[in-house]
Amino acid sequence: MSSRYKVHFDYVPHFITCTVVNWIDALSREQYKEILLESLNYCINNKGLQLHAWVIMSNHLHLIVSASDGFRISDIIRDFKKFTSRKITDAIAANMQESRREWMLGMFRYAGLYNKSNDQYQFWQQDYHPIALDGNDMFVQRMRYLHENPVRAGIVWEAAHYKYSSAGDYYENRNGLLPLIKL
Repeated sequence: MSSRYKVHFDYVPHFITCTVVNWIDALSREQYKEILLESLNYCINNKGLQLHAWVIMSNHLHLIVSASDGFRISDIIRDFKKFTSRKITDAIAANMQESRREWMLGMFRYAGLYNKSNDQYQFWQQDYHPIALDGNDMFVQRMRYLHENPVRAGIVWEAAHYKYSSAGDYYENRNGLLPLIKL
């Protein structure tokens, strides 16, 4: 990871993106998104993750996060990606209704061949490009970008109507699927 994309202060909110290798639409099924939600919840409750905004798309997710005292964003994201990678590839392998199962597993296996850190599959791209949001204007701009993703993709007409996002928390003042620390 280049020095431009490193977390220097874990208490500062960072905009990060986790992308499925080759931009494969592996997160299109609800059961795979639920794995991400459970893992994010675990990280919030046990690993010091402070979640400020989020969206899960079919091939990537955006988060605005910081870390509690004594925790590091890089450690949290590393563990999150490692756990969810294994859990989602196992779920895909076990899902006999998954029409693209063999193709996706083959793509993940192929990507894993070129990464000595993987045993078998590589689900996520290596990087997550953390960008420090050290000003309110930057935070608002990135939050809007994140929340508008499902609108730009043509999934919903209004950002707050997308289930797998914190847009409803911010725009309709209701509790979404994950606990947030609003800034």
